[in-house]
Amino acid sequence: MSGMLYLCGTPIGNLSDFSPRGVEILQSVDFIAAEDTRHSLKLLQHFGISKPMVSYFEHNKRERGEQIIKRLLDGESAALITDAGMPAISDPGEDLVLLCHQNGIEVSPVPGPCAAIAALAASGLPTGRFCFEGFLTVNKKGRREHLQGLLKEQRTMIFYEAPHKLCATLSDMLQILGNRRIALAREMTKLHEEIVLTTLEEAEEKYRETPPKGEFVLILEGCGEVEESFETTPQERLAELIASGVSKKDAIRQVAEERKLPKREVYAWTIEE
Repeated sequence: MSGMLYLCGTPIGNLSDFSPRGVEILQSVDFIAAEDTRHSLKLLQHFGISKPMVSYFEHNKRERGEQIIKRLLDGESAALITDAGMPAISDPGEDLVLLCHQNGIEVSPVPGPCAAIAALAASGLPTGRFCFEGFLTVNKKGRREHLQGLLKEQRTMIFYEAPHKLCATLSDMLQILGNRRIALAREMTKLHEEIVLTTLEEAEEKYRETPPKGEFVLILEGCGEVEESFETTPQERLAELIASGVSKKDAIRQVAEERKLPKREVYAWTIEE
């Protein structure tokens, strides 16, 4: 009889978030497959757990996955853990889970912290319908193509982002998707946790001036339930408002909000005139 693979969610920052069941499972399995064994050793030592570990990550998942499957088929039980959060979510663990199903090995999730869901819940943006987009590629063309494909996405979108890529990502989001609301959750559950609901324009400006620190979860507003069809171009709408007596400043703000455009882009049209 084959063994069992447990997917154990681990803390994303605060070790107190590790569940008693998670500790119990790690204590009971025959071995633990970890993304980074050195990192995971600190977690195990904190909870007094001593178990054999094998590494399982993106660059060894094919060879190591076959080895883990063989041990499970021989009757051993294993826990799969990642450095932080639920394994198999934007993580090579999804390949191991598929191998288990293909080989008739039972998989049991042991729920735990998940940065995406925690950030979504605290974002202030709609949570009824959402989609998880994970990490955007570092390749500019690929990143922009990904965002172009989300132009008509109505659901709230969740992204993971590293600090050194944040500014480029925010800039591309603003240029391609227009100015819309975004919540930036930084260093979730850690000492310097910060969750800010703002707009893409304001976020891009802030982090252009202040280099970002820490890992981010980005919660981005969808395009809305119904796409409005406008009889005028944004430039024509701006001219209409100004001609009707609305101040240039208020007209710029109104057009930017109506058409989900950066205010600086709308402002540029008034200079061109």
